[in-house]
Amino acid sequence: MAVPEPKITLTGLARKLADANLISEIDADNAFKEAQNKNVHFVTYLVSHDLVSSQDIALTASREFRVPLANIDNISLDQEIIKLVELNMLDKHHVLPLYSRGKNLFVAVSDSTDLSVLDGIRGIKFATKMRVELILVEEDKLAKKIEWAMEVCDDTMKDLAGDLEDLDLVDEDAGDDEEEESEADKAPVVKFINKMLFDAIKMGASDLHFEPYEKFYRVRFRVDGMLRVVAEPPISLARKLAARLKVMSRLDVSERRVPQDGRIKLKVSANKSIDFRVSTCPILWGEKIVMRILDSSAANLNIDILGYEDEQKRLYLEALANPYGMVLVTGPTGSGKTVSLYTGINILNKEGVNISTAEDPVEINLPGVNQVQVDEKTGMTFDKALKAFLRQDPDIILVGEIRDITTGSIAIKAASTGHMVMSTLHTNDAPQTLTRMIDMGLAPFAIATSVNLIMAQRLCRRLCSCKKEDPVPKHALIMEGFSEETIEDPNFKLYKPGGCDKCSGTGYKGRVGIYQVMPISETMKRLIMEGSNSIGIADQAEREGIPDLRKSGLKKVVSGLTSLEEVNRVVNKE
Repeated sequence: MAVPEPKITLTGLARKLADANLISEIDADNAFKEAQNKNVHFVTYLVSHDLVSSQDIALTASREFRVPLANIDNISLDQEIIKLVELNMLDKHHVLPLYSRGKNLFVAVSDSTDLSVLDGIRGIKFATKMRVELILVEEDKLAKKIEWAMEVCDDTMKDLAGDLEDLDLVDEDAGDDEEEESEADKAPVVKFINKMLFDAIKMGASDLHFEPYEKFYRVRFRVDGMLRVVAEPPISLARKLAARLKVMSRLDVSERRVPQDGRIKLKVSANKSIDFRVSTCPILWGEKIVMRILDSSAANLNIDILGYEDEQKRLYLEALANPYGMVLVTGPTGSGKTVSLYTGINILNKEGVNISTAEDPVEINLPGVNQVQVDEKTGMTFDKALKAFLRQDPDIILVGEIRDITTGSIAIKAASTGHMVMSTLHTNDAPQTLTRMIDMGLAPFAIATSVNLIMAQRLCRRLCSCKKEDPVPKHALIMEGFSEETIEDPNFKLYKPGGCDKCSGTGYKGRVGIYQVMPISETMKRLIMEGSNSIGIADQAEREGIPDLRKSGLKKVVSGLTSLEEVNRVVNKE
Protein backbone atom coordinates (compact mmCIF):
# COMPACT_ATOMS: atom_id res chain seq x y z
CA MET A 1 0.00 0.00 0.00
CA ALA A 2 1.43 3.35 -1.04
CA VAL A 3 2.26 5.76 1.74
CA PRO A 4 0.30 9.01 1.23
CA GLU A 5 2.40 12.13 0.82
CA PRO A 6 2.28 14.50 3.80
CA LYS A 7 -0.28 17.26 3.41
CA ILE A 8 1.20 20.71 2.83
CA THR A 9 -0.39 23.49 4.87
CA LEU A 10 0.49 27.00 3.75
CA THR A 11 -0.64 30.22 5.39
CA GLY A 12 -0.09 33.93 5.05
CA LEU A 13 2.14 35.18 2.29
CA ALA A 14 3.37 31.69 1.36
CA ARG A 15 -0.23 30.67 0.52
CA LYS A 16 -0.88 33.82 -1.52
CA LEU A 17 2.31 33.38 -3.57
CA ALA A 18 1.46 29.75 -4.30
CA ASP A 19 -2.13 30.68 -5.27
CA ALA A 20 -0.70 33.30 -7.66
CA ASN A 21 1.46 30.56 -9.27
CA LEU A 22 4.63 32.47 -8.43
CA ILE A 23 6.02 29.42 -6.62
CA SER A 24 4.93 25.80 -6.21
CA GLU A 25 3.38 24.67 -2.92
CA ILE A 26 6.27 22.26 -2.33
CA ASP A 27 8.92 24.94 -2.94
CA ALA A 28 7.03 27.44 -0.77
CA ASP A 29 6.75 24.93 2.07
CA ASN A 30 10.42 23.97 1.81
CA ALA A 31 11.49 27.63 1.69
CA PHE A 32 9.36 28.47 4.74
CA LYS A 33 10.88 25.60 6.75
CA GLU A 34 14.42 26.36 5.61
CA ALA A 35 13.98 30.05 6.51
CA GLN A 36 12.87 29.00 10.00
CA ASN A 37 15.86 26.67 10.36
CA LYS A 38 18.26 29.42 9.31
CA ASN A 39 16.45 31.99 11.45
CA VAL A 40 15.92 34.37 8.53
CA HIS A 41 12.74 36.04 7.30
CA PHE A 42 10.71 34.11 4.74
CA VAL A 43 10.78 36.92 2.17
CA THR A 44 14.54 37.36 2.65
CA TYR A 45 15.05 33.66 1.94
CA LEU A 46 12.86 33.75 -1.19
CA VAL A 47 14.68 36.72 -2.70
CA SER A 48 18.23 35.65 -1.74
CA HIS A 49 17.65 32.24 -3.36
CA ASP A 50 15.97 33.71 -6.49
CA LEU A 51 12.74 31.77 -5.86
CA VAL A 52 10.43 34.79 -6.29
CA SER A 53 11.36 38.34 -7.30
CA SER A 54 11.08 41.22 -4.81
CA GLN A 55 8.68 43.03 -7.11
CA ASP A 56 6.30 40.05 -7.49
CA ILE A 57 6.26 39.52 -3.71
CA ALA A 58 5.51 43.20 -3.02
CA LEU A 59 2.73 43.42 -5.64
CA THR A 60 1.07 40.19 -4.45
CA ALA A 61 1.26 41.11 -0.76
CA SER A 62 -0.10 44.60 -1.40
CA ARG A 63 -3.04 43.29 -3.46
CA GLU A 64 -3.93 40.37 -1.18
CA PHE A 65 -3.53 42.06 2.20
CA ARG A 66 -4.64 45.57 1.12
CA VAL A 67 -1.46 47.29 2.34
CA PRO A 68 -0.26 50.34 0.36
CA LEU A 69 2.78 49.78 -1.83
CA ALA A 70 5.60 52.33 -2.26
CA ASN A 71 9.03 52.63 -3.86
CA ILE A 72 11.35 53.19 -0.91
CA ASP A 73 14.01 54.67 -3.21
CA ASN A 74 11.73 57.66 -3.71
CA ILE A 75 11.35 58.32 0.03
CA SER A 76 13.86 60.59 1.77
CA LEU A 77 14.81 58.87 5.03
CA ASP A 78 14.99 60.93 8.22
CA GLN A 79 17.65 59.81 10.70
CA GLU A 80 15.76 61.40 13.60
CA ILE A 81 12.65 59.36 12.75
CA ILE A 82 14.73 56.17 12.50
CA LYS A 83 16.31 56.86 15.89
CA LEU A 84 12.89 56.80 17.54
CA VAL A 85 13.36 53.03 17.87
CA GLU A 86 16.25 50.84 18.96
CA LEU A 87 18.54 50.20 15.98
CA ASN A 88 18.79 46.46 16.69
CA MET A 89 15.01 46.21 16.08
CA LEU A 90 15.50 47.17 12.43
CA ASP A 91 17.58 44.13 11.52
CA LYS A 92 15.92 41.72 13.96
CA HIS A 93 12.33 42.44 12.86
CA HIS A 94 13.05 43.69 9.33
CA VAL A 95 11.19 46.99 9.69
CA LEU A 96 12.17 50.60 8.98
CA PRO A 97 10.45 53.81 10.19
CA LEU A 98 10.05 56.14 7.20
CA TYR A 99 8.28 59.33 8.27
CA SER A 100 5.58 60.63 10.62
CA ARG A 101 2.35 62.55 10.09
CA GLY A 102 1.02 63.89 13.39
CA LYS A 103 0.65 60.87 15.67
CA ASN A 104 1.01 58.39 12.81
CA LEU A 105 4.34 56.70 12.14
CA PHE A 106 4.72 55.07 8.69
CA VAL A 107 6.88 51.93 8.76
CA ALA A 108 8.25 49.98 5.77
CA VAL A 109 7.92 46.16 5.73
CA SER A 110 8.28 43.52 3.02
CA ASP A 111 5.94 40.97 4.65
CA SER A 112 3.02 42.19 6.73
CA THR A 113 2.17 38.62 7.85
CA ASP A 114 5.58 37.69 9.32
CA LEU A 115 5.22 37.08 13.09
CA SER A 116 8.63 38.63 13.76
CA VAL A 117 7.63 41.73 11.81
CA LEU A 118 4.41 42.00 13.79
CA ASP A 119 6.40 41.72 17.03
CA GLY A 120 8.58 44.57 15.80
CA ILE A 121 5.52 46.70 15.03
CA ARG A 122 4.21 46.15 18.56
CA GLY A 123 7.61 47.15 19.92
CA ILE A 124 7.62 50.34 17.85
CA LYS A 125 4.11 51.23 19.07
CA PHE A 126 5.22 50.74 22.66
CA ALA A 127 8.47 52.71 22.25
CA THR A 128 7.03 55.67 20.34
CA LYS A 129 3.45 55.80 21.70
CA MET A 130 2.39 56.45 18.09
CA ARG A 131 -0.04 54.73 15.77
CA VAL A 132 1.87 52.62 13.21
CA GLU A 133 0.83 52.50 9.56
CA LEU A 134 2.42 49.79 7.36
CA ILE A 135 3.82 50.43 3.89
CA LEU A 136 4.90 47.50 1.71
CA VAL A 137 8.23 47.83 -0.11
CA GLU A 138 10.39 45.50 -2.15
CA GLU A 139 12.56 43.18 -0.03
CA ASP A 140 15.94 43.83 -1.69
CA LYS A 141 15.50 47.60 -1.46
CA LEU A 142 14.34 47.38 2.18
CA ALA A 143 17.39 45.28 3.13
CA LYS A 144 19.76 47.88 1.66
CA LYS A 145 17.98 50.75 3.40
CA ILE A 146 18.04 48.93 6.76
CA GLU A 147 21.78 48.29 6.38
CA TRP A 148 22.31 51.98 5.56
CA ALA A 149 20.14 53.15 8.46
CA MET A 150 21.90 50.95 11.03
CA GLU A 151 25.28 52.23 9.94
CA VAL A 152 24.67 55.96 9.54
CA CYS A 153 22.56 56.19 12.70
CA ASP A 154 25.05 54.29 14.86
CA ASP A 155 27.28 56.80 16.63
CA THR A 156 29.72 54.08 17.79
CA MET A 157 31.30 53.88 14.33
CA LYS A 158 31.76 57.56 13.57
CA ASP A 159 35.08 57.90 15.37
CA LEU A 160 36.50 54.73 13.82
CA ALA A 161 36.48 55.67 10.18
CA GLY A 162 38.73 58.75 10.11
CA ASP A 163 40.03 60.18 6.85
CA LEU A 164 40.34 57.39 4.33
CA GLU A 165 41.88 56.71 0.99
CA ASP A 166 39.33 55.58 -1.57
CA LEU A 167 39.16 51.87 -2.37
CA ASP A 168 36.85 50.82 -5.19
CA LEU A 169 35.24 47.39 -5.15
CA VAL A 170 35.65 45.83 -8.59
CA ASP A 171 32.58 43.95 -9.80
CA GLU A 172 33.94 41.59 -12.45
CA ASP A 173 30.45 40.38 -13.37
CA ALA A 174 29.03 43.85 -13.95
CA GLY A 175 28.82 45.64 -17.28
CA ASP A 176 30.61 48.79 -18.32
CA ASP A 177 28.00 51.11 -16.79
CA GLU A 178 29.04 52.35 -13.37
CA GLU A 179 26.36 53.09 -10.81
CA GLU A 180 26.52 56.20 -8.73
CA GLU A 181 27.90 55.79 -5.23
CA SER A 182 25.02 54.90 -2.93
CA GLU A 183 24.42 56.26 0.53
CA ALA A 184 25.47 52.89 1.96
CA ASP A 185 28.91 53.25 0.38
CA LYS A 186 29.52 56.33 2.54
CA ALA A 187 28.45 54.68 5.82
CA PRO A 188 30.92 54.42 8.73
CA VAL A 189 31.11 50.60 8.73
CA VAL A 190 32.02 50.66 5.04
CA LYS A 191 34.62 53.34 5.65
CA PHE A 192 36.09 51.39 8.55
CA ILE A 193 36.40 48.20 6.46
CA ASN A 194 38.00 50.22 3.64
CA LYS A 195 40.46 51.72 6.12
CA MET A 196 41.44 48.26 7.38
CA LEU A 197 42.03 47.01 3.82
CA PHE A 198 44.03 50.08 2.86
CA ASP A 199 46.13 49.94 6.06
CA ALA A 200 46.85 46.25 5.47
CA ILE A 201 48.08 46.95 1.95
CA LYS A 202 50.16 49.92 3.13
CA MET A 203 51.75 47.89 5.97
CA GLY A 204 52.56 44.95 3.68
CA ALA A 205 50.33 42.54 5.61
CA SER A 206 49.70 39.07 4.23
CA ASP A 207 46.48 38.34 6.16
CA LEU A 208 43.71 40.19 8.01
CA HIS A 209 41.81 38.60 10.92
CA PHE A 210 38.39 39.92 12.02
CA GLU A 211 37.65 38.22 15.34
CA PRO A 212 34.56 38.46 17.62
CA TYR A 213 34.75 37.40 21.28
CA GLU A 214 32.30 37.56 24.16
CA LYS A 215 33.28 41.01 25.43
CA PHE A 216 35.48 42.50 22.73
CA TYR A 217 36.22 42.51 19.00
CA ARG A 218 39.64 42.85 17.44
CA VAL A 219 41.23 43.18 14.02
CA ARG A 220 44.72 41.74 13.56
CA PHE A 221 47.16 41.92 10.64
CA ARG A 222 49.90 39.40 9.91
CA VAL A 223 52.97 41.45 9.03
CA ASP A 224 56.29 39.68 8.38
CA GLY A 225 54.72 36.46 9.66
CA MET A 226 53.57 37.87 13.03
CA LEU A 227 50.04 38.86 14.04
CA ARG A 228 49.48 42.26 15.62
CA VAL A 229 46.31 43.98 16.85
CA VAL A 230 45.50 47.09 14.80
CA ALA A 231 41.93 47.94 15.87
CA GLU A 232 39.32 47.06 18.49
CA PRO A 233 35.89 48.21 17.28
CA PRO A 234 32.86 47.81 19.60
CA ILE A 235 31.64 44.21 19.96
CA SER A 236 28.14 45.44 19.06
CA LEU A 237 29.36 45.91 15.49
CA ALA A 238 30.43 42.28 15.01
CA ARG A 239 27.47 41.29 12.83
CA LYS A 240 27.62 44.49 10.78
CA LEU A 241 31.31 44.03 10.02
CA ALA A 242 30.78 40.37 9.08
CA ALA A 243 27.78 41.27 6.91
CA ARG A 244 29.71 43.98 5.06
CA LEU A 245 32.68 41.70 4.35
CA LYS A 246 30.35 38.93 3.16
CA VAL A 247 28.50 41.31 0.84
CA MET A 248 31.83 42.43 -0.64
CA SER A 249 32.84 38.76 -1.07
CA ARG A 250 29.50 37.78 -2.67
CA LEU A 251 28.73 35.32 0.12
CA ASP A 252 25.37 34.37 1.65
CA VAL A 253 24.81 36.98 4.35
CA SER A 254 21.95 34.98 5.90
CA GLU A 255 24.13 31.86 6.37
CA ARG A 256 26.03 32.08 9.65
CA ARG A 257 26.29 28.40 10.64
CA VAL A 258 28.73 26.98 8.09
CA PRO A 259 32.08 28.21 6.68
CA GLN A 260 32.08 30.06 3.36
CA ASP A 261 34.82 31.06 0.92
CA GLY A 262 34.84 34.05 -1.39
CA ARG A 263 36.99 36.68 -3.10
CA ILE A 264 37.19 40.46 -3.20
CA LYS A 265 38.89 42.51 -5.92
CA LEU A 266 39.77 46.07 -4.95
CA LYS A 267 40.97 48.77 -7.28
CA VAL A 268 43.56 50.79 -5.34
CA SER A 269 44.72 53.00 -8.22
CA ALA A 270 44.02 53.62 -11.89
CA ASN A 271 46.17 50.68 -13.01
CA LYS A 272 46.43 48.42 -9.97
CA SER A 273 43.98 45.99 -8.37
CA ILE A 274 44.51 43.65 -5.42
CA ASP A 275 42.64 40.41 -4.74
CA PHE A 276 41.63 39.17 -1.30
CA ARG A 277 40.78 35.54 -0.59
CA VAL A 278 38.07 35.52 2.10
CA SER A 279 37.24 32.69 4.51
CA THR A 280 34.47 32.78 7.13
CA CYS A 281 34.19 30.39 10.07
CA PRO A 282 31.44 30.29 12.73
CA ILE A 283 32.99 30.48 16.20
CA LEU A 284 31.46 30.71 19.67
CA TRP A 285 30.67 34.43 19.59
CA GLY A 286 29.99 35.06 15.92
CA GLU A 287 31.88 34.66 12.65
CA LYS A 288 35.64 34.95 12.33
CA ILE A 289 36.70 36.24 8.92
CA VAL A 290 40.23 35.86 7.59
CA MET A 291 41.38 37.57 4.41
CA ARG A 292 44.55 36.63 2.50
CA ILE A 293 46.01 39.38 0.32
CA LEU A 294 46.90 38.14 -3.15
CA ASP A 295 49.08 40.85 -4.66
CA SER A 296 50.98 39.63 -7.73
CA SER A 297 52.91 42.89 -8.00
CA ALA A 298 54.36 42.44 -4.49
CA ALA A 299 55.99 39.08 -5.32
CA ASN A 300 59.67 39.42 -6.15
CA LEU A 301 60.74 36.48 -8.34
CA ASN A 302 64.48 37.25 -8.27
CA ILE A 303 66.24 34.10 -7.08
CA ASP A 304 69.21 36.11 -5.82
CA ILE A 305 67.24 37.88 -3.07
CA LEU A 306 65.19 34.97 -1.70
CA GLY A 307 67.91 33.79 0.67
CA TYR A 308 69.37 30.71 -1.07
CA GLU A 309 72.95 29.83 -0.21
CA ASP A 310 75.17 29.55 -3.30
CA GLU A 311 75.13 25.74 -3.25
CA GLN A 312 71.35 25.64 -2.73
CA LYS A 313 70.83 28.01 -5.64
CA ARG A 314 73.04 25.85 -7.86
CA LEU A 315 71.09 22.68 -6.97
CA TYR A 316 67.73 24.36 -7.68
CA LEU A 317 68.89 25.70 -11.06
CA GLU A 318 70.27 22.27 -12.01
CA ALA A 319 66.92 20.66 -11.19
CA LEU A 320 65.12 23.27 -13.30
CA ALA A 321 67.42 22.48 -16.21
CA ASN A 322 66.19 18.86 -16.34
CA PRO A 323 63.69 18.24 -19.17
CA TYR A 324 61.56 15.94 -16.99
CA GLY A 325 61.11 14.86 -13.39
CA MET A 326 59.52 16.42 -10.33
CA VAL A 327 60.55 19.33 -8.11
CA LEU A 328 58.68 19.54 -4.79
CA VAL A 329 58.57 22.45 -2.33
CA THR A 330 57.37 21.77 1.21
CA GLY A 331 56.58 23.86 4.26
CA PRO A 332 53.64 25.27 6.24
CA THR A 333 51.10 27.79 4.94
CA GLY A 334 52.72 31.19 4.47
CA SER A 335 56.28 29.90 4.18
CA GLY A 336 56.81 31.24 0.65
CA LYS A 337 56.36 28.01 -1.30
CA THR A 338 54.45 29.71 -4.13
CA VAL A 339 57.13 32.39 -4.56
CA SER A 340 59.84 29.70 -4.73
CA LEU A 341 57.91 27.76 -7.37
CA TYR A 342 57.13 30.86 -9.44
CA THR A 343 60.75 31.96 -9.25
CA GLY A 344 61.55 28.72 -11.04
CA ILE A 345 58.63 29.13 -13.46
CA ASN A 346 59.80 32.68 -14.23
CA ILE A 347 63.26 31.35 -15.15
CA LEU A 348 61.71 28.68 -17.42
CA ASN A 349 59.11 30.99 -19.00
CA LYS A 350 60.39 31.29 -22.56
CA GLU A 351 58.67 31.64 -25.92
CA GLY A 352 59.40 28.03 -26.88
CA VAL A 353 58.06 26.48 -23.65
CA ASN A 354 54.44 25.55 -22.88
CA ILE A 355 53.77 26.03 -19.13
CA SER A 356 50.45 25.23 -17.45
CA THR A 357 49.52 25.65 -13.78
CA ALA A 358 46.59 24.49 -11.63
CA GLU A 359 46.26 26.43 -8.39
CA ASP A 360 43.81 27.21 -5.59
CA PRO A 361 43.95 30.16 -5.64
CA VAL A 362 46.09 31.66 -8.42
CA GLU A 363 48.22 34.01 -6.32
CA ILE A 364 50.73 35.32 -8.88
CA ASN A 365 49.74 36.37 -12.37
CA LEU A 366 52.58 35.63 -14.79
CA PRO A 367 52.17 36.54 -18.50
CA GLY A 368 53.02 33.67 -20.83
CA VAL A 369 51.87 31.00 -18.35
CA ASN A 370 48.52 29.19 -18.77
CA GLN A 371 47.00 29.43 -15.30
CA VAL A 372 43.91 27.50 -14.19
CA GLN A 373 41.90 28.40 -11.08
CA VAL A 374 40.86 25.21 -9.28
CA ASP A 375 37.25 25.38 -8.09
CA GLU A 376 35.66 22.36 -6.41
CA LYS A 377 32.16 23.87 -6.80
CA THR A 378 32.38 23.86 -10.58
CA GLY A 379 34.12 20.50 -10.70
CA MET A 380 37.50 21.90 -11.79
CA THR A 381 39.71 19.84 -9.48
CA PHE A 382 43.49 19.40 -9.51
CA ASP A 383 43.26 15.96 -11.11
CA LYS A 384 40.87 17.15 -13.86
CA ALA A 385 43.15 20.09 -14.64
CA LEU A 386 46.16 17.76 -14.80
CA LYS A 387 44.40 15.37 -17.16
CA ALA A 388 43.51 18.31 -19.42
CA PHE A 389 47.11 19.60 -19.35
CA LEU A 390 48.45 16.24 -20.54
CA ARG A 391 46.29 16.54 -23.65
CA GLN A 392 47.59 20.03 -24.44
CA ASP A 393 51.20 19.36 -25.38
CA PRO A 394 52.79 20.55 -22.12
CA ASP A 395 56.47 21.04 -21.32
CA ILE A 396 56.16 22.16 -17.70
CA ILE A 397 53.25 21.59 -15.31
CA LEU A 398 52.79 23.28 -11.93
CA VAL A 399 50.30 21.75 -9.49
CA GLY A 400 49.45 24.05 -6.58
CA GLU A 401 49.40 21.17 -4.10
CA ILE A 402 49.45 17.37 -4.15
CA ARG A 403 46.59 16.59 -1.76
CA ASP A 404 45.62 13.01 -2.56
CA ILE A 405 46.66 9.84 -4.34
CA THR A 406 44.73 10.73 -7.52
CA THR A 407 46.53 14.02 -8.07
CA GLY A 408 49.85 12.50 -6.96
CA SER A 409 49.54 9.57 -9.38
CA ILE A 410 48.84 11.80 -12.38
CA ALA A 411 51.68 14.16 -11.42
CA ILE A 412 54.16 11.28 -11.08
CA LYS A 413 53.00 9.80 -14.39
CA ALA A 414 53.58 13.17 -16.08
CA ALA A 415 57.03 13.51 -14.47
CA SER A 416 58.02 10.03 -15.69
CA THR A 417 56.86 10.56 -19.26
CA GLY A 418 58.94 13.52 -20.38
CA HIS A 419 57.42 16.46 -18.49
CA MET A 420 58.79 18.75 -15.80
CA VAL A 421 56.34 18.82 -12.86
CA MET A 422 56.51 21.28 -9.95
CA SER A 423 54.31 21.12 -6.87
CA THR A 424 54.02 21.56 -3.08
CA LEU A 425 53.22 19.41 -0.07
CA HIS A 426 52.70 20.19 3.59
CA THR A 427 55.48 18.44 5.54
CA ASN A 428 58.05 19.55 8.12
CA ASP A 429 61.22 18.89 6.10
CA ALA A 430 62.50 17.39 2.86
CA PRO A 431 63.01 13.75 4.02
CA GLN A 432 59.49 13.58 5.45
CA THR A 433 58.08 14.54 2.06
CA LEU A 434 59.06 11.18 0.57
CA THR A 435 57.43 9.15 3.35
CA ARG A 436 54.36 11.40 3.20
CA MET A 437 53.92 10.49 -0.48
CA ILE A 438 54.22 6.80 0.36
CA ASP A 439 51.62 7.24 3.12
CA MET A 440 49.28 8.71 0.47
CA GLY A 441 49.47 5.38 -1.32
CA LEU A 442 51.94 6.29 -4.06
CA ALA A 443 54.32 3.51 -5.12
CA PRO A 444 57.90 3.85 -3.74
CA PHE A 445 59.35 2.88 -7.13
CA ALA A 446 57.34 5.62 -8.89
CA ILE A 447 58.45 8.21 -6.32
CA ALA A 448 62.11 7.21 -6.55
CA THR A 449 62.19 7.38 -10.34
CA SER A 450 60.27 10.66 -10.74
CA VAL A 451 61.34 13.04 -7.92
CA ASN A 452 64.53 15.00 -8.71
CA LEU A 453 64.64 17.59 -5.92
CA ILE A 454 62.83 18.48 -2.70
CA MET A 455 63.07 21.88 -1.01
CA ALA A 456 61.82 22.49 2.52
CA GLN A 457 61.59 26.11 3.58
CA ARG A 458 60.62 28.62 6.26
CA LEU A 459 60.50 32.41 6.37
CA CYS A 460 62.38 34.28 9.11
CA ARG A 461 62.00 37.96 9.84
CA ARG A 462 64.97 39.95 8.60
CA LEU A 463 66.77 42.20 11.10
CA CYS A 464 66.35 45.92 10.55
CA SER A 465 69.40 48.19 10.18
CA CYS A 466 68.88 49.17 13.83
CA LYS A 467 70.08 45.72 14.97
CA LYS A 468 72.37 45.45 18.01
CA GLU A 469 75.15 43.02 18.87
CA ASP A 470 73.95 40.11 21.01
CA PRO A 471 76.56 38.68 23.40
CA VAL A 472 75.72 34.99 23.95
CA PRO A 473 77.90 32.73 26.16
CA LYS A 474 79.92 30.08 24.36
CA HIS A 475 78.26 27.13 26.13
CA ALA A 476 74.82 28.44 25.06
CA LEU A 477 76.00 28.74 21.45
CA ILE A 478 77.21 25.13 21.50
CA MET A 479 73.80 24.01 22.78
CA GLU A 480 72.12 25.97 20.00
CA GLY A 481 74.06 24.00 17.38
CA PHE A 482 76.99 26.28 16.45
CA SER A 483 80.28 24.50 15.81
CA GLU A 484 83.46 25.25 17.76
CA GLU A 485 85.11 26.35 14.52
CA THR A 486 82.36 28.90 13.80
CA ILE A 487 82.44 30.34 17.32
CA GLU A 488 86.23 30.72 17.31
CA ASP A 489 86.17 32.79 14.11
CA PRO A 490 87.32 36.34 15.05
CA ASN A 491 84.61 37.85 12.86
CA PHE A 492 81.83 35.83 14.53
CA LYS A 493 79.04 38.06 15.89
CA LEU A 494 75.38 37.58 16.68
CA TYR A 495 72.79 40.32 16.45
CA LYS A 496 69.44 40.95 18.07
CA PRO A 497 66.58 43.33 17.16
CA GLY A 498 66.84 46.97 18.13
CA GLY A 499 63.90 49.23 17.39
CA CYS A 500 63.39 52.35 15.26
CA ASP A 501 60.70 54.18 13.32
CA LYS A 502 61.60 52.37 10.13
CA CYS A 503 60.64 48.97 11.60
CA SER A 504 57.84 50.34 13.85
CA GLY A 505 59.89 49.42 16.90
CA THR A 506 59.91 45.66 16.21
CA GLY A 507 63.56 45.44 15.16
CA TYR A 508 62.61 43.49 12.02
CA LYS A 509 61.86 44.62 8.47
CA GLY A 510 60.94 42.12 5.76
CA ARG A 511 61.67 38.40 5.65
CA VAL A 512 64.31 36.02 4.34
CA GLY A 513 64.00 32.34 3.46
CA ILE A 514 65.86 29.44 5.03
CA TYR A 515 66.01 26.27 2.98
CA GLN A 516 66.84 22.60 2.92
CA VAL A 517 67.55 21.77 -0.73
CA MET A 518 67.81 18.00 -1.14
CA PRO A 519 68.50 16.40 -4.54
CA ILE A 520 67.46 12.75 -4.70
CA SER A 521 70.69 10.78 -5.09
CA GLU A 522 70.97 7.19 -6.30
CA THR A 523 71.50 6.04 -2.71
CA MET A 524 68.32 7.84 -1.60
CA LYS A 525 66.37 6.27 -4.44
CA ARG A 526 67.49 2.85 -3.28
CA LEU A 527 66.50 3.66 0.32
CA ILE A 528 63.04 4.74 -0.84
CA MET A 529 62.48 1.53 -2.79
CA GLU A 530 63.70 -0.50 0.19
CA GLY A 531 61.06 1.16 2.37
CA SER A 532 63.37 3.32 4.50
CA ASN A 533 61.66 5.90 6.74
CA SER A 534 62.31 9.65 6.92
CA ILE A 535 64.98 9.22 9.61
CA GLY A 536 67.05 6.95 7.35
CA ILE A 537 66.71 9.39 4.45
CA ALA A 538 67.64 12.34 6.71
CA ASP A 539 70.77 10.48 7.88
CA GLN A 540 71.75 9.88 4.25
CA ALA A 541 71.17 13.57 3.43
CA GLU A 542 73.49 14.52 6.30
CA ARG A 543 76.16 12.11 5.01
CA GLU A 544 75.87 13.79 1.61
CA GLY A 545 76.50 17.20 3.20
CA ILE A 546 72.98 18.59 2.79
CA PRO A 547 72.30 21.03 5.66
CA ASP A 548 68.89 20.72 7.32
CA LEU A 549 66.63 23.71 8.07
CA ARG A 550 68.24 24.27 11.47
CA LYS A 551 71.76 24.50 10.06
CA SER A 552 70.60 26.73 7.22
CA GLY A 553 68.93 29.01 9.75
CA LEU A 554 72.10 29.25 11.87
CA LYS A 555 74.00 30.34 8.74
CA LYS A 556 71.56 33.24 8.40
CA VAL A 557 72.22 34.13 12.05
CA VAL A 558 76.00 34.11 11.50
CA SER A 559 75.62 36.32 8.42
CA GLY A 560 73.64 38.87 10.49
CA LEU A 561 70.45 38.55 8.45
CA THR A 562 68.30 37.39 11.35
CA SER A 563 68.47 36.68 15.07
CA LEU A 564 68.92 33.41 16.92
CA GLU A 565 65.61 34.04 18.65
CA GLU A 566 63.84 34.27 15.29
CA VAL A 567 65.39 31.03 13.98
CA ASN A 568 64.32 29.28 17.19
CA ARG A 569 60.79 30.56 16.59
CA VAL A 570 60.42 28.97 13.16
CA VAL A 571 62.71 25.90 13.36
CA ASN A 572 62.88 23.31 16.13
CA LYS A 573 66.13 22.46 17.86
CA GLU A 574 67.15 18.93 16.94
